[in-house]
Amino acid sequence: MRVLGVDPGLTRCGVGVIEGTPGRPPRLVAVGVVTTPSTLELPQRLLRIEAGLTEWVAEHRPDVVAVERVFADQNVLSVIGTAQAAGLAMLVAARAGLPVHTHTPTEVKASITGSGRADKAQVGTMVARILKLDAPPKPADAADAVALAICQLWRGAGADRIAQALAKRGTTA
Repeated sequence: MRVLGVDPGLTRCGVGVIEGTPGRPPRLVAVGVVTTPSTLELPQRLLRIEAGLTEWVAEHRPDVVAVERVFADQNVLSVIGTAQAAGLAMLVAARAGLPVHTHTPTEVKASITGSGRADKAQVGTMVARILKLDAPPKPADAADAVALAICQLWRGAGADRIAQALAKRGTTA
C-alpha cells in the first residue's frame, strides 16, 4: 500500500509518501514540502498548494491519503490557514478518487513514538528510525507528513480490516 501523508500549512505544507504493509517496515518513497510565499494573496497561495498536491498525487499515485486533523488552539488565524490547506488536501484526494483519513496530532505521536505527548524532535527521530534513515526528514513539516503516512499504514489498515469484517457480518462498530 502506498500512503501520502499531508501536514497542512499555508507557508509549508509537508508531504511524504511511504510504501508498505502492516507488520513490515515501511519504505520512504518521497518527502518534501509545498511552499507558498507569505507575500502572495491568500487565493494565489491556495492555488499553489492545490497544484503542488495535485502533482504529488499524479507523480506518486498513492492508494490512500492521510491528513492531519486540524484542531483549534490559541492562534485562530493560524488554524484557519491550516484548515484551508487541509481542505485542499482532501479535495485533491477526492478528485483523484482516493480515500482520505484524518488523524489528530496526538494520535500520530502515539502511533509513532508510543506517547501522545512527544515533541517534534522525538517524532522526527522515530520516523528516521522506523524508515532506517540517517536523519529525520527536514523541515519538521516533512517529517510530520511522513509520520502521518506511517500512522495511516499502521492504524488505518487495521481499522479498515475490522470495518470490512463487521460489514460481512452485517453489523457496525
